[in-house]
This record gives sequence, structure tokens and C-alpha cells, in this order.
Amino acid sequence: MAASELYTKYARIWIPDPEVVWKSAELLKDYKPGDKILRLRLEDGKDLEYSLDPKAKELPPLRNPDILVGENDLTALSYLHEPAVLHNLKVRFIDSKLIYTYCGIVLVAINPYEQLPIYGEDIINAYSGQNMGDMDPHIFAVAEEAYKQMARDERNQSIIVSGESGAGKTVSAKYAMRYFATVSGSASEANVEEKVLASNPIMESIGNAKTTRNDNSSRFGKYIEIGFDKRYRIIGANMRTYLLEKSRVVFQAEEERNYHIFYQLCASAALPEFKTLRLGNANYFHYTKQGGSPMIDGIDDAKEMVNTRRACTLLGIVDSCQMGIFQILAAILHLGNVAFTSRDADSCTIPPKHEPLNIFCDLMGVEYEQMAHWLCHRKLATATETYIKPISKLQAINARDALAKHIYANLFNWIVDHVNKALHSTMKQHSFIGVLDIYGFETFEINSFEQFCINYANEKLQQQFNMHVFKLEQEEYMREQIPWTLIDFYDNQPCINLIEAKLGILDLLDEECKMPKGSDNSWAQKLYNTHLNKTALFEKPRLSNKAFIIQHFADKVEYQCEGFLEKNKDTVYEEQIKVLKSSKFKMLPELFQDEKAISPMSATPSGRIPLSRVVVKPSKSKMAQTSKEHKKTVGHQFRNSLQLLMETLNATTPHYVRCIKPNDFKFPFMFDEKRTVQQLRACGVLETIRISAAGFPSRWTYQEFFSRYRVLMKQKDVLGDRKQTCKNVLEKLILDKDKYQFGKTKIFFRAGQVAYLEKIRADKLRAACIRIQKTIRGWLMRKKYLRMRKAAITIQRYVRGYQARCLATFLRRTRAAIIIQKFQRMYAIRKRYRCKRAATIVLQSYLRGYISRGKYQKMLREHKATVIQKRVRGWLARLRYHRTLEAIVYLQCCYRRMMAKRELKKLKIEARSVEHYKKLNVGMENKIMQLQRKLDEQNKDSKSLLEKLTTLEAAYISEAEKLRNGTERLRMSEEEAKNATNRVLSLQEEIGKLRKELQQTQSEKKTIEEKADIYKQETDQLVLELKEQNTLLKTEKDDLNRRIQDQAKEITDVMEKRLIEETKQLDLDLNNERQRYQNLLQEFSRLEERYDDLKDEMKLMMNISKPGHKRTDSTHSSNESEYTYSSEITEAEEFPMRMEEPAEKRAPLDMSLFLKLQKRVTELEQEKQSLQDELDRKEEQALRTKAKEEERPQMRGAELEYESLKRQELESENKKLKNELNELRKALVEKNPPGVTVPGAPAYRVLLDQMTSVSEELEVRKEEVLILRSQLMSQKEAIPTKNTMTDSTILLEDVQKMKDKGEIAQAYIGLKETNRLLESQLQTQKRSHDNELEALRGEIQSLKEENNRQQQLLAQNLQLPPEARIEASLQHEITRLTNENLDLMEQLEKQDKTVRKLKKQLKVFAKKIDELEVGQMENISPGQIIDEPIHPVNIPRKEKDFQGMLEYKKEDEPKLVKNLILDLKPRGVAVNLIPGLPAYILFMCVRHADYLNDDQKVRSLLTSTINGIKKILKKKGDDFETVSFWLSNTCRFLHCLKQYSGEEGFMKHNTPRQNEHCLTNFDLAEYRQVLSDLAIQIYQQLVRVLENILQPMIVSGMLEHETIQGVSGVKPPGLRKRTSSIADEGTYTLDSIIRQLSTFHSIMCQHGMDPELAKQVVKQMFYIIGAVTLNNLLLRKDMCSWSKGMQIRYNVSQLEEWLRDKNLMNSGAKETLEPLIQAAQLLQVKKKTDEDAEAICSMCNALTTAQIVKVLNLYTPVNEFEERVTVSFIRTIQMRMRDRKDSPQLLMDAKHIFPVTFPFNPSSLALETIQIPASLGLGFITRV
Repeated sequence: MAASELYTKYARIWIPDPEVVWKSAELLKDYKPGDKILRLRLEDGKDLEYSLDPKAKELPPLRNPDILVGENDLTALSYLHEPAVLHNLKVRFIDSKLIYTYCGIVLVAINPYEQLPIYGEDIINAYSGQNMGDMDPHIFAVAEEAYKQMARDERNQSIIVSGESGAGKTVSAKYAMRYFATVSGSASEANVEEKVLASNPIMESIGNAKTTRNDNSSRFGKYIEIGFDKRYRIIGANMRTYLLEKSRVVFQAEEERNYHIFYQLCASAALPEFKTLRLGNANYFHYTKQGGSPMIDGIDDAKEMVNTRRACTLLGIVDSCQMGIFQILAAILHLGNVAFTSRDADSCTIPPKHEPLNIFCDLMGVEYEQMAHWLCHRKLATATETYIKPISKLQAINARDALAKHIYANLFNWIVDHVNKALHSTMKQHSFIGVLDIYGFETFEINSFEQFCINYANEKLQQQFNMHVFKLEQEEYMREQIPWTLIDFYDNQPCINLIEAKLGILDLLDEECKMPKGSDNSWAQKLYNTHLNKTALFEKPRLSNKAFIIQHFADKVEYQCEGFLEKNKDTVYEEQIKVLKSSKFKMLPELFQDEKAISPMSATPSGRIPLSRVVVKPSKSKMAQTSKEHKKTVGHQFRNSLQLLMETLNATTPHYVRCIKPNDFKFPFMFDEKRTVQQLRACGVLETIRISAAGFPSRWTYQEFFSRYRVLMKQKDVLGDRKQTCKNVLEKLILDKDKYQFGKTKIFFRAGQVAYLEKIRADKLRAACIRIQKTIRGWLMRKKYLRMRKAAITIQRYVRGYQARCLATFLRRTRAAIIIQKFQRMYAIRKRYRCKRAATIVLQSYLRGYISRGKYQKMLREHKATVIQKRVRGWLARLRYHRTLEAIVYLQCCYRRMMAKRELKKLKIEARSVEHYKKLNVGMENKIMQLQRKLDEQNKDSKSLLEKLTTLEAAYISEAEKLRNGTERLRMSEEEAKNATNRVLSLQEEIGKLRKELQQTQSEKKTIEEKADIYKQETDQLVLELKEQNTLLKTEKDDLNRRIQDQAKEITDVMEKRLIEETKQLDLDLNNERQRYQNLLQEFSRLEERYDDLKDEMKLMMNISKPGHKRTDSTHSSNESEYTYSSEITEAEEFPMRMEEPAEKRAPLDMSLFLKLQKRVTELEQEKQSLQDELDRKEEQALRTKAKEEERPQMRGAELEYESLKRQELESENKKLKNELNELRKALVEKNPPGVTVPGAPAYRVLLDQMTSVSEELEVRKEEVLILRSQLMSQKEAIPTKNTMTDSTILLEDVQKMKDKGEIAQAYIGLKETNRLLESQLQTQKRSHDNELEALRGEIQSLKEENNRQQQLLAQNLQLPPEARIEASLQHEITRLTNENLDLMEQLEKQDKTVRKLKKQLKVFAKKIDELEVGQMENISPGQIIDEPIHPVNIPRKEKDFQGMLEYKKEDEPKLVKNLILDLKPRGVAVNLIPGLPAYILFMCVRHADYLNDDQKVRSLLTSTINGIKKILKKKGDDFETVSFWLSNTCRFLHCLKQYSGEEGFMKHNTPRQNEHCLTNFDLAEYRQVLSDLAIQIYQQLVRVLENILQPMIVSGMLEHETIQGVSGVKPPGLRKRTSSIADEGTYTLDSIIRQLSTFHSIMCQHGMDPELAKQVVKQMFYIIGAVTLNNLLLRKDMCSWSKGMQIRYNVSQLEEWLRDKNLMNSGAKETLEPLIQAAQLLQVKKKTDEDAEAICSMCNALTTAQIVKVLNLYTPVNEFEERVTVSFIRTIQMRMRDRKDSPQLLMDAKHIFPVTFPFNPSSLALETIQIPASLGLGFITRV
């Protein structure tokens, strides 16, 4: 395709710009050949018409697609030209903060002027062993490539670092050397790599200075050769220096400084050792104050002096030599202050006793007079005589400065010599890597001799660079077998010839220096005459006759001729040198002693080429020789040393680093396009681009091309042969066959063709997207139409329904209106009718009432008249009646009185007779009683009546008194009335007034009543309010109480959370301690291995063969991280610690609690002592009882059998009790939730109930045992003590009688014992009742006290403010809970003690019963056994009972270790035998040695076992199967030592038989620790083995391989080809990783590895996979894309599926992949808005801020439809995460090993059942 066809509408191009060099624009119209103007639109929206140059006929350069912008390699760009390179560097530097970029074979490094975290050891480890194209550009990648090529090709390497001053050359060279020192390690213990790095601060102090462009500018060139031995470890180094800028010693420009060492001396002048140097401030000395800038921001010269001295010490420069160096440097400063006084125009003098010169002479050890004389004079020698001539002041100053420069230059060379001696190695150097740190191309306003030499050196280096690039291009084409076409590239040989050829500039300069009266002007004229108009590269300035211009490869440079001759001759007066050589200061003559002996071409002992020599005039005696030999000039020496350097570089494989200075202001991450383009042109980067662009710059493999452009192919175009497929497609896409070439493995494209293919691909994808959009939009519109149609139908249905409902409503309302009208009209008519009717009735009622009232009045009058008549007539009749009645009554009274008198006489006569009394007495008693009652009642009535009467009398008297008083008042009033008749009027007036007052009083009364009512209402309202306030206060009180409870609960929760956090922290600290301890073991094992290696090397030193390339682990470097250590704690040993944690984390206790604890401890000690005493007493009693029983007579057989059966029953019951106790103990030990085993919990109550029942049953059994014992004793006492039995019949009769008596006695004793038992039970119940009563009383008392205390506390709290009240209540609650917790713990301890005590008692009783049974069986006589009836008993035949031990002889121990450890093949054991068989065999041997009580045998066997395991692991340490096998067996051996140690903590899961196999004589706890350490070392070795196996698979399988084919897009590769993501044969895939993981897991399972330990191994493997994958992702820009995030998440899901299949999801392995998962999610989430930033911050909690920002900076779209992450979004992320406290480290530590633990895992396998197979060859071992 023609290039002009690409200039279509919307194509983007670059146009020149005076400010930013190149500016982007977009075509608004297609370009047609012949157009003179291009219509453009700039990025800011402005339209522009760009005129084309008709002569050049060149179109503006095209811009690359956005997908290619930001590439790691500039050669991957489709359009290779200056604006593309500049833009790509700017995007990477400004947007992505990436300072390194490849440009073919060149690494472009841009100085960020900021410290970046990309040079740590983690980054070094990440780049170590990687291919250069597989990682992002870095100085470490270049260093790794050089190191790898040196080892692979066995060819020396060179790293050429160049650039302007301030571009970062020295720092880049320093990092390269640090990489070599860290990766390779040293071959000896002398830490050569530290010395190599230590040379940097020394050389920087004496060779670096501050310039206007750089604060630490190297003012000399250096080439450091780092030597390596055959194993490619550093053994030494050598340094060459070039062209030290000596003029800086005596002169500095504005804002510049002298060399750093002078200012370091001045800053350290106050040190005691520097007092003799008589130094002061830097502004005091002429040589340090000329620049006016003695300080550098951020640099402490005093601290730098400390670093310099430390480096000198490390390099072997002793303190005396250091002081000598400082003495000479101080003397140079004082020499600069020497002043001259002119006597006349041709002579000068120094003032007498001039202080600066005096100090100089004292420091240098020379005579003052001679030095003062020769500073002002010089010696001239002619053919006949020699005479002394005075010199002018200007000449004296120049001579002084020349002397200072010469002294400093020689001192510099002396220091370099000593550095080389310190770095020199006695071992033979096999190869080296050279690091060239040399000045770049320089051009200033005034360019002198130094710039000329620098640019000359850069011309030579550029020529070598061009040739190397051309050679690489040629090799590539030849390797791919494509037609080779000659590439025209710039050859700077003419410029080099102009400088160094015969009659060249240097030749003419040397010739002019030989002339007696040679000058800069005459030399300039010779240059004009020789080269002007003859050489196109040489020009003469128009306005100067003392300058010339050279056309260098980078730019034209104008050089001023002034000073060329003087600097080239480098003249120093011989007399001054002689004075210095005669110095008493020993070090000073060393600087000048070898000047004459060394020729310019001969190297110093260190291989360094000296650059300057002193011009010493020969004396008379040597005039003849001097006339033939002349001193070599500086230019000649530089040309020779440069030639030697080029020879060295040509003999090595070069690697290029071009350092770029982005701006002149040293601002961080600021990009100045003009300055950058100047340096790109000067350093050869653009020349590399031009050479690449001239050929075929874009190169694709066939598979990559097919994967990328598969979308441009039809199905029929795809063939099985990828190469043929690509050929067919390209012939259709690109018609011009010259635009591409087919190689063996690659397709080569001309510049721009990839962009064209990308355009076609983008158009195809865009068309596909449009079709997809069309289809989706149609589907969406159809879906929308159907939704709208359905909605319309629904709306119609609802509207019609609404209308129908409205019609029905209308009809209903019409009917309702008619009905309402009917009823309303009816109501109105009815109302009128009722009104008329009511009126009529009212009229009738009034009329009828009037008539009736008249009748009523008439009747009333008549009735009244009748009543009056009736009353009068009745009064008259009554009057007559009363008069008649009174007369009749009077007559009756008289008559009755007469009759009564008669009767009285009769009664008096009768009363005197006795009979009468008798009659009267009949029934008198009852009557008297009745009468008495009546009398009492009457008395009561009379009393009440009397009281009433008295009250009435009092009332009557008071009333009478009132009446009398009233009468008197009336009388008085009558008198007053009579007397005051005249006052009536006045009284009437007063009455009127009183009435008025009464009315007023009434009104006031009403107002008062109203006020009273209001007051009452207000009072009631106030009462209501007070009641409401009271209720509110009550509610507030309840709320406060509730809040107090809630706060107490919250505080409890907080305390629990804090407890959990502290527990987590303790776990973390424990893990850290474990890790430190295990790191110590790792370091110890490494040192042990190194020691063994050194011993082997010493043995095989003479016969060692040439090894291949073997990389030394980076941990051998002295820069490795420092480890700390601690002890390892196993799971079983952690148990007590976990039990003690709550006590440690409890809240602080008060003093009372402390005293209570102290008292409790004392009680426990006393109880322990009492229990011990009781135990001793019981044992003594048991011994005495046993002795007595042995003396007692024997018992008969039948009774003994009965009693033995009874004891067996008791034993079975005891065993049952034992089992129940064991089950209870297991229930206690099991890991229940925290609340289950707390006192008061249901499980705890059940446990107490069971314990109580067990103890009661135990008491009953004890009583039964006592009864049986008493019966036995009684039976034994009943047996006669005679042992002679002569007559058997008599004996039988006696026995029968005794038996009857014995039964009676037994029954009696049984009753007695029963009574005693009942009595004891009653007493115990009484005691228990009393105890319970006392306990209840004590509890009541404690509750009372608690109640009182609560009341006091409540009262105190009510007096406190609310905040203090809450705090006090909380403190009280905490104290209460603490006390309760302590009490509950005491109860728990008591219960545990009770359980242990009961268990011991059961054991004692069982043991005693067994002993008693055995003793009784032994005491039975044969006659008794025969005579007495015996129950039939089955006697089974016993097999041989093995004890689970293996016996071996002492001399067979080596054979045992050899057969069982050294010669054992793990695979055969794992397949055919039980897991852990070697461990069981070893332990059974240890058991037998313990059984024999042979400590020497135990110690020897264990030591031999450990050494044997170490030996086999050293021999086969790279075999995963062997390491896994011995890790499993070591852990099993350790578990066996614990399980059978006899410690209760390890015996709880044992069977009784296993408990019998416990070790009896030796405590092997120390050996358990040794075995634990050995297991840790084996585990670490296992991790290293699996890491070495997995390492090559991880990046390829997790990142590069496309598990989901077609998702990841392949971008155009650059010159440095990356590993293909297509799975070729031999590459690793995700399936390879999963298969390897399955292999590891199956091997561990076959070897019987503990499940918990296997989970830890899996967790470690997954951590390695996650860390390595994430680290590579963070260092590979091409992997940070959306599609790669999908691939990673799919791969992680496959790993999780593997975990589920293996039932390992709870191993913690999935959590180790969390950072990788979050990084993959970060690649896929949306990254635009603030909400997206918030989501990212909350999602990525496992990633550090540096990692998140790095991923966002590296995010690269694979297709142009994706968008880049904006800088503002990244800034938003940084602002949101600035408060997050995480590690600034970028990469994860892939070498990190989690601390391993070995949880105790007892074996259920019985030792006595283990059989030893014959295949092991252990026939010399016997089972015991």
C-alpha cells in the first residue's frame, strides 16, 4: 500500500512546533498527490492549513494508533520516527511514571529527580533469572542479560552508560553493580561485593561535584571491570579512569562547587582529629567559594564524610593513610589562599610569614623558604647554562593553580590505585562484566579542551554502537533467511579521522605544543590552513579567528581555541615538584615517585591507564636524551587510553544504557520536549530508530500474527499450516510484496504496515460492532415495541373499564337523586302539616287552660271556705272533749289510789311468812339472772339515756341562756328603740350603706372565689405537671438503667472484642516468633551446608572440573534482609498457654482481688502439702495392712472363690467408673464453644450431676469393700491357727461347724456393719445438711452484704454526675464479673482436683484388690483346692505377648541407619508398606534401649538417626519425594516420642495398652526439640524444592498462557520478543501447574503426612503461586489489561476447584491468592468516576497503595475500544488511600515461608502389631 493512501480524513499526523517540537493534528480532508496544503485540526480544536514543501516532497509523519502508544520497546511502534519516539517516552514518563524504555538494544533511562521504590531486593529477585523481554524495562533487566550472556556464552560483557551531566549515569551504573553484587554473591568470605559497592562513595567524593545541571555530576569517566570466577561469583574488580576535570580544583563557575571531598572536610573541621588541618568554613577558601554555592539542598556533608571514611576503612585504607589524604587535600585548600604581591611587571613576591603558605608547608612537610621562592621564580635551562628567572604575578597564580591541580590529580590516581588493590583478587579471573560510566555528548556556550575530548570519545562510542546495531540487524536477517539489503546508516569515521588522523586536530595540537613559541592563535591558523574548505565537517566561525566548528554526529559544536595548548601540555614547574618530593611527609613522595618510569601505554599494576603527567624540564646532564624523547601530551594519552577502551569494548558484548535529562530545573516528572530531543539525537537513540526503520522494523511470529489478525481471515482461509495461512492472507491484504518478507519463524514488515493492518483490523471490528449494535438495537426496539403494545392494550382495558364504571356510577347517582327528591318533597309537606297542627293544638291548649283555671279558682274558694268551717267546728268539739276527759281521768285516779292502798296492806302481811318466801324463791335464780341481764341492759340504756339527757340539758341550758340573753337584748333593744327613735333615719342610711358594702363584699367574694378556682386549677395543673415530670424522671431513670446495662453490655462486648484482638495479636506475635526461629534454623542449615561445601571444596580443590553456569541464590548476598529468631512451639505445647491467655488478658484487678488471689495460692499450697502427707500416710498404712495380711491364716477355697467373684464385680464396677470418668474428661477437653464449659452452663451442670453420682456410687462401693474386708477378717480369725491336720474327717466336721458358726457370726457382723453404715450415712447426711445450712447462711449473709454494698454504691452513684456515675457503675460491674470469674475458676479447679482424687483412689483400690487376690490365691493350699467345690473355669492358651519393642545390638546401629535411612527408597515404602514405618521401627528401638535403661544407646541411636536423615537430605535434597518422605517420618517419630512420653497431655488419646508402652526411664524432651528443629529444616527444604519446581511454571501457566483462547489480544512485539502466550509444545500451562500440585499432594498422602501439615504445604504452594504471579503482573505492562484480568480470574477459579476436589478449602490456601484476585478485579472494574474510586478502595484491601497505583499506571488497552486510566483518577485513588497505613513495598516477598507448626497427631496403631518386612534387610533386629 502506498504511503500517501494512509493520509485520509481523520488520520492523525505530527507537525513541527517551535515550543513542543512536535504537535499532533488530524486531517480534515483526504490528501491527494499534488496537494500543496493540508487542512488540519489541532488537539485544542483550532483549524490549521499546513503548507507542504514542494522541494522535499515529504509528508508529515503519521501518528501511531493509540493501542501502540506507551509500548515498552520503541521498535514495536509501527511508525518509527522522532515524534513517535518522543511521544511514547512522554506518555510512559508522565502518565505511567515509567522511567525505563527499550529502544531496540538500548535502554533509555529518564531521570525522574525523585526516589522511586523500584530498586529493592524484591525487585532484584524478581528480575533474577528472567529473560530480558519478559519483564518491563529496567536497569536490572540489562544487568541480568549481561550476567546471563556471560555465563551462557562465556564471553565478557560491557554495560555502556552514557548521557548528559545530571541524566543519572552514575546512579544507573551504581544500580547495575548492586545487582551483580546481590545476585552473584562472592566466592570468598571477604565480601568483595561490599567492597565493590563501597568504592562508589569514595569515587563520588573525590571525582564528583555540583554543576548547574547536576548536584552530583561525575567529572571523570570510569570503566569498572567486575571479575567473576568459574562459578560466576564476584572475586574482585578493577577500575580505569578517564580525563579527570582538574581545572575544577582551582576554578568553579557560578552556582557550581569544587569536588565534594573539600566541602566534606570543611564540614568536619570541628572533629578532634582534624584540628591539625586548621580548616574552617568553605567560604574561607578561595578554591571552594568561587561558585557561591557551598551547600546542596538535602545533603549533609558531615554525614557524607562519615560514609566516605567508612568506605575507605572497608577497602583497607588504614586510618593513617586516610589522615594523609585529608592532610594533602587540606594543604591544597590552603595553597589556594596563597596571595602574591607584584614588585614590577615581571616579578612578584609572597609576604613574609604568609599564614596560608606557612600552613601549606607544615601540612606538606616542606621548607617555607624554598616553596615561597619557587612559587615566584622558575628555572630556565639552555644548551650552555641554567638560570633562575622571576615570574609575574599572573604567571605565579597560574603556577600555583597548576601545582594544586597536579597534586590533586596524582592523589586521585593514588586513591584509584589503592581502591584497585583492595578490589584485586588472588583468585584467577574467569570472566568480567565492565560498567562504563562516561560523559555524554556536551555542548555549552563556551566549549574548551575538555568538551573536545568528551565529544571525541562519544564519536568513537557512537561508531562502535552503530556497527553493533548494524551487525545485529544483519544477523537477524541472516538467521531468518530473508534477502539482505544494504542499509544506509550514518558513518562518523570522517569526523574521527578529522580528530585523530595524521595532520588531524590532535596531531596539529601536539605539534604546536612542541613549538617553543607555540600559541593558541598559531594553532588555530594551522587548523584553518589544513582543513578549512577541504573537509566538510570542519568550519570556521564568521566572527572569530580563535575558534573552529566540528560537525559531530549529534550536532555542530564551536570550540574556543584559548587554553587548548596549556591544557594539553599540562605544565608544572620541575622545581616545585622537587620541593614536594623532598618532603618529610612519607605519603607525598609516593604520589610522584613513578612518574618517569611509567610510559603512556603501560598500565599501572591495577591495569589503570594514567591520564596526566608532570612536565619536568630535564637537567643538563640529560639534554641529549630529552631532545629525542618528549613528554606525552594529555590529548595523546587520552587517545591511547580511548583506543584501549575501544579494544576492550570490542572484545566484549556491549549493552547500552542511554540516560536522558528531562528538564534543566531538576523538577520531578517534568518533561521538556526540546531538551529531550536534543539528547535523543545526541545519544544515538534516533540513529537506532533510523537503522531499524530502514529495514523491516516490525516483526511477528506466525502464531502471533495469526492470533492477532484472525478476524481478517475467512474460515476457508484458515489452514493447518499457520505459515501458509499467513502468506495467503498477506497477499490479499498488502499488494506490494516489498512491504513484507517471510522468514523462517517471523514475518518482517516495513514501517507503517502494522499500522495499516491495525487500521484494517479496527475497521473490521468497527463494522462488526456496528452490526452487533444494529442487531442489539433492533432487538431492543422490538422488545420496546412489544412492551409498548402490551402497555397500550393494558391501558385500553383499564380505560374502558373506567368508562363503564363511570356510566354505572352515573346511573346510580341519577336514581339516587330521584329518590332523594321524592323524600325531600315528602319531608317538606310533612313539615308544613306538622307546623299547622302544632299551632292548632297550642291555641286549643291555651283556650282550654283559661276555662279550666276559672273553674279551678271557683272550686278553690269553695274548698277554702269549707276547710275554715271544718277547722272551727273541730276546735270547738275538741275543746268540749278535753274538758270531759280530764274530769273522767281525775275520778279514775282517785278510785285506783284507794284500791292500791288496800293491796299494799295485804302484801306486807304475806311478806312476813316463810312459805311465801319459798314460793317466791322458786325459779328466782333464773329470774335473777334474767333480771340481772335486763338490769345490765337497762343500765346501759339508762346510761345512754342519761348521756342524752345530759346533752339535752346542756343544750336546753344553753338555749335558755341564749333566750335569756336574747330577751335581755330585746329589752335593751326596746329601750334603745325607744331611746333611738330619732336615729331611725340615720340607721336607715347606714343600712343602705351596709347593703352597698354587702354587695361589694359579695362581688369581692365572687372574684375571690373565681381566683380560688383559678388557683385550684393552676394547682391541679401543677400537680399534673409534677406527676408528668415524675413519670418522665421514672422513665429517664429506667432509660438510664437500661443505658447503663446496654453500656455495660457494650463494654463487655468491647472487652471481648479487645480480648479477641489481643488474642489475634498474640497469635500474630507467636507466628512472628515462630518465623524468626525458623529463619534462624534456615540460616543455620544454610551455614551448615556452606561449611560442608567448603570442606568438600578443600578436599576436591585439585581435582575440581570446570562447572557449568550455576546461579548462586541471592540470599548469599550481604545485602540480604536481616532475620530475627525465636523458639518454636508445637500445638501440644501451646495448649497450656491458651488456657492461660484469658487470665493474662483480663481487666486490671484491684487490691482486694489481689489479696484474695494470694490467699487462694496459699490455701492451694497447704492443700497440696496435706494431700501429699495423706498420700504418704495411706501408702504406709497400705504397706502395714499388706504385711499383716501376709501373716494372717489362709481362707477356705469356696469362700475365697465367692469373695473373689465379689471383688471381680467390684473391679468391673470400678472399670465402669473409670470409663465414665475418662468420658467426662474427654467431654471437658473437647473444643466446645466458650459458653458450654463455663460454670452454670447446661453441659457443666450435667457434668456435676454425673460427678456427684459417681462419687456417691464410689462411696457405696467403698463401704462394700469395707464389709467384704471385715468378712474376710472375721473368717480368717475363725479359722484355727493350728497347721497340723492329722485326721481329714475330723477336720471336715470342724470345718462344717466352723462354717455354721461363721455364717451366724457373719450375719451378726453384717448387721453390725449395716447399722454402722446406716449410722455413718446418717451422720454424713447430717453433716452434709449442716454444711448446706451453713453454706446457705453464708450465702444469705453474703447476699446481705452484697445488697448493702449495692445500696451504698447506688447512693454514691446518685450523688455523682451522670458521666462519673456510668463510669463507676461500669467499674463496679467489671470488678464483680472478675470476682465471679475467679470464683468459678476456683470451683472448676476444685472439681478437677476431685476428679483426679477419685481417679487416684480408684487406681489405689483396684491395685490393692489385685494384690489381695493374688496373695490369697498364692496362700491357698492344694488340699483346699482339691477338697472344696470349685466352679468350672475356661483356661485359654496364651499366645506370645509382644511388648512393642525391637532389640538390636550396639554394633548393628550403623547397619540399622544405613538400611533404614540411607539406602531406603521412599517409593517402595510408600506403595507397599504402612505409612511412617521407619519412624515406628526407630521408636521401637528407642523403647528397647529405654527398657534396658541404657542412656548411651539411646543417645547414640537418636544422634545417628538425626545425622542420617540430614545426610540423605543433603544427598537427595532436590528430590521432592525423598524430602516429603522424611518430613512425614520425622513428624511421626516426633509424635511417637510425645505419645509415649508418659506426659498426661499426650496420653489422653492412648489406649490402656499404649499407655503401658510409655517410656519409663528417660525424658527425651530435649531430643523432641531437636527433632522439631529438624522437621522445620526439612519443611523449609521441601518448600524450596517445590518452589524450584513450580517457579518455571507459574508465570507461563498463570499469566502468559491463554487458558480461554481468543480473549487476550496479542500486541505487536518489539525487538526484544516476549514469551508467546500461545501454548507451544514444551511450554507450561495451567494444567501443568494443576498436575504438578496433584502430584505433590498424592506423594504427601502416600507418605502418610499429617493432614494439618499437608494443608500448610498447600498453603505455602498457593502463596508462592500468588506472589510470583502478582510480582510479574506488577512488572509487566503488557499483562495489565482487561482480558488478562479475566484470564487470571479463570485460572484462580481452577485452582480453587482443585482445592475443593482435594477437600483443602479450609487450609487457608485460598486466602493467600486474595491479592492476586483483587489485582485481577482491579484490571476489570470500571475506572472513571469517584464512585469507581470508592469501590476500588473498598475492594482492594489486600493490596497496598503502591500496588494499586502501579496496576493503574500499567493498565494498557489491548484494543482501541478500551480506554486508558486517566491521571486524575489515579490521583483520586491516592488521595482516598493516603490515610491507609500499609507497606510501601511494591512487590510481595515470594521467598516468604509461613511459620510451620506440627500439631500433635497420635497414632492408633499398636506397636506390638507392627511386622518388619524382609525387604528392609533388618533381619538382625528382634521383636520383643
